[in-house]
Amino acid sequence: MINAINQVSSIGMTRGIGSLTLDGIAGTEKSKESTTPGAATGLSFGDVLGDVATKAMTDLKGAEAASFAGIKGTMSTREVVDKVMQGEQALQTATALRDKIVSAFLDITRMQI
Repeated sequence: MINAINQVSSIGMTRGIGSLTLDGIAGTEKSKESTTPGAATGLSFGDVLGDVATKAMTDLKGAEAASFAGIKGTMSTREVVDKVMQGEQALQTATALRDKIVSAFLDITRMQI
């Protein structure tokens, strides 16, 4: 199941978000000094969002592997619970982020022109 989600994320919207730049918009002028918050690190919003998604997928895969290891008896119950809770937190974060993005999109579509 996790691999199926990972395949969907590879076609995901981070590629589209990362490709958006102000260079292609007519009439915009960029100053020589960058005022973009991520400019100091060189990361765009799409890069950060992609990193968050990658970390969430890693946490979920770790939780899945830990649950199988717990069933086999090769991992202690405490370690399994810690990994599963970490995976649950990553899933809740991803769900909250998705809800905020959908809400923002719906707000934009409701705006009057």
